[in-house]
Amino acid sequence: MPFSWPLAAAIYLTIWWIVLFAVLPLGVRSSEEADEDLPEGADPGAPASPDLLKKAGITTVVSAVLFGLLVLFAKVTA
Repeated sequence: MPFSWPLAAAIYLTIWWIVLFAVLPLGVRSSEEADEDLPEGADPGAPASPDLLKKAGITTVVSAVLFGLLVLFAKVTA
């Protein structure tokens, strides 16, 4: 491992958060677009079904692949 464990964890978590922000808007439909009945005072732009657990799983897999590629690149260039 070309990085110490604390540095590797910090790099992975940084990659994870960046990928999460890229994945969050995928497949989101607002309540208005989904033709759902909204309670009084609800925001019509709020997501109808955010699927956060699914997006967290996708984020974890993509982040692991990117982190693996980063480690391989660091080993090759070192």
